[in-house]
Amino acid sequence: MFSFCTDPSTLANLQWMACYLTTGKHMAFYASFGTVLLLLAVTAPIALGFGLLGATAARSAFVPLRWIGKAYIAVVRGVPDIAIFLFCVIALDQAFEWIRHQILCPNWGQPIRQGNDFVVCAAAKLPLSSAPQWVHEGYGFATAVLTFAIVFGAFSANVLFGAMRAVPVAQLETATAYGMSARQSFWRILMPQMWVYALPGLSNLWMVLIKSTPLLFLLGIEDIVYWARELGGTKTSRFTDYPHGDWRLWYFAGLLVFYLAFTKLSEIVLARLTRKLSHGQATTGGDALRNAA
Repeated sequence: MFSFCTDPSTLANLQWMACYLTTGKHMAFYASFGTVLLLLAVTAPIALGFGLLGATAARSAFVPLRWIGKAYIAVVRGVPDIAIFLFCVIALDQAFEWIRHQILCPNWGQPIRQGNDFVVCAAAKLPLSSAPQWVHEGYGFATAVLTFAIVFGAFSANVLFGAMRAVPVAQLETATAYGMSARQSFWRILMPQMWVYALPGLSNLWMVLIKSTPLLFLLGIEDIVYWARELGGTKTSRFTDYPHGDWRLWYFAGLLVFYLAFTKLSEIVLARLTRKLSHGQATTGGDALRNAA
């Protein structure tokens, strides 16, 4: 990065540290913070969408759809997260390749399942071996986002289902008495009011989602935990121009500061959002705002 970094062995302490912190691997480490933030920004709305679909299905009058919604919530919430994460990545990858195989290779004469192996034609592989590196990384990231959304969508579905039940039934009955259809009362009465009941649970889920981002390491993505372990481990002059001892304590302390600062910022934003949604609501928060006014 700097012009004086040509020979690290001749550098003084501050110059050595400046060169060390601007190597290519450290730039990848800094970029991995953006990967985590991008994961959160993309996953949160998708998971909320899954949750809304699951909660709506769970309270549906159509019995098979209600069973599907409740089964989705129960199964994902009842299985350890790590098992779901590892299963979903493999299952989604094979499902996508199977669909492409059926479309691109209809004349394939061999079985797809060959013992423990899953074999599809070369054209159906995702991503293709000839694809550039960014395609491989983007596919892995997209699979991780979908996996996170499926898992946290089930938890948010349970929160939203309870929030829908918390809205006073008398208001829905009044909407029906005024001639509103079930769809109109759902979107105009139930949906606007349920968020204030759902927000405490969704806030907790957001915090859990933040703390779950290190699972990206298990999914094969080079996230901040991967780079902290990689860069912090003991390095000798035989393997690097910047030898050092075991610095993992300092790297993981930096991650600790990052996560604490981010969760604190999230608490401030969520508190303001809760205050805004509580205006005019027949809740403890709404009563406190009216009394203060």
